[in-house]
Amino acid sequence: MNIKHIIQSGLIVASVLVSCKVSRDVSVKDTVLPVSYQDASTDTTNIAQLPWDSFFKDPELNALIKAAIDHNNDLQIAIKDIDAASQALQQAKWGNVPVVGLQATGSTSRPSDNSLNGFTLQQFLQQSHIEDYSVAALLSWEVDIWGKIRSQKAAALAAFLKTHEAKKAVQTRLVSDVAKGYYNLLMLDDQLEIAKKNVALSDSAVGMIKLQYESGQASLLAVQQATAQRLVAAGLIPLFEQQRSTQENALNILTGNYPGIIKREQQLWSVSLADDLLAGIPAQLLSNRPDVRLAELDVEQRNADVGYAKASMYPSLVVTAQGGIDAFKASNWFNIPSSLFGAVAGGVAVPLLNQRKLRTTYEVAKIRRDESVIHFRQSLLVAVGEVSDDLVKIVKFQERQRLVSERVTVLREATQHSHMLFGNGLASYLEVITAQSNVLQSELELAGVKNAELGARVDLYRAVGGGWK
Repeated sequence: MNIKHIIQSGLIVASVLVSCKVSRDVSVKDTVLPVSYQDASTDTTNIAQLPWDSFFKDPELNALIKAAIDHNNDLQIAIKDIDAASQALQQAKWGNVPVVGLQATGSTSRPSDNSLNGFTLQQFLQQSHIEDYSVAALLSWEVDIWGKIRSQKAAALAAFLKTHEAKKAVQTRLVSDVAKGYYNLLMLDDQLEIAKKNVALSDSAVGMIKLQYESGQASLLAVQQATAQRLVAAGLIPLFEQQRSTQENALNILTGNYPGIIKREQQLWSVSLADDLLAGIPAQLLSNRPDVRLAELDVEQRNADVGYAKASMYPSLVVTAQGGIDAFKASNWFNIPSSLFGAVAGGVAVPLLNQRKLRTTYEVAKIRRDESVIHFRQSLLVAVGEVSDDLVKIVKFQERQRLVSERVTVLREATQHSHMLFGNGLASYLEVITAQSNVLQSELELAGVKNAELGARVDLYRAVGGGWK
């Protein structure tokens, strides 16, 4: 059988087998998810569809988020990963294109005069050496019988899409971190003002008790305890100032800036977010959550890896060809068609001695694929759990906020009454100190609960997949 028949036979086999897939993909499309989140409706309206600049209503916060998206170093690295994966994908798309090269060679050799070649040269060419000059185009093409090249393309595409999802995941986390850091800064502003007001209130109490002490109506112990209570409130001021400065620095780092002051006019109790915090249904996480989508793409990439490893175990058909001009004198190159030459060959390579190695690679690829499926299922469990947790947190923080707010109102009235009663000799200094201590702690707690509730709302927005649009 000549080379033409070999190639024709190989192409016929290839045409029959090229559409066959040597390994069956594992699908995660049929993963069973709950119909709704725990104690939630089945309404498909989802805050994940809101762009971040619509979810957050504060212009100063939105400016911070925009700066973070433009300049955050982690996000810039994720974008560079996309660029690198894009180059790899473009390269993979050339998998079915023949490898073509150009080769120019020149050689000279001198055989022995006593050899047959040497004797022939002397007889026919009257020279003692052989020269050969050639320029040729070379072509090599592997017929993708078992889908090996197709699997490489699929793996490269999945890797490319994964970088996009990774970038989205970085951005959703970044948006969440900036927003929560900003609200934490507003909380520290509020707590600092609470501490300053309490110091002023304590100054009034200390002055009042000193007057009682000077008139013999209070003991030195009363003055000392009132002064100590004032120092407790005063000690909170540098603490909150330090924490505020640290938070400002952290926000600057997120936005790609050096430490500095964060401009803000908003107050903690005037913050407003999207009115309806609707989480949609769990099935929407498959398209909205970047980390879930990334895990799904990882399964697709592992499927392609298995296909490639399986195809590598089967014979491969390679067609090679070359053609150009060849002459024993460079001056005869353009003596056309005498100097033209061409050659074509087809070969089937069957792996034998490395079959065990290829089998091991295939088995490991299947194990890695199984791991990716487990990771995908775990990512869904975590995602559904996070949304459920945040829904509960928001409700419970709102309940706590209402209760603590009522307690603060009662304690503020109690503090005023204690001052009045103490001035009239109807209350002890301990009641004054206790009332002031209680209102200080309750006001600080109220600011903390408000911040926690805002943080839970931001977490819910991130958990359902919001922030990357």
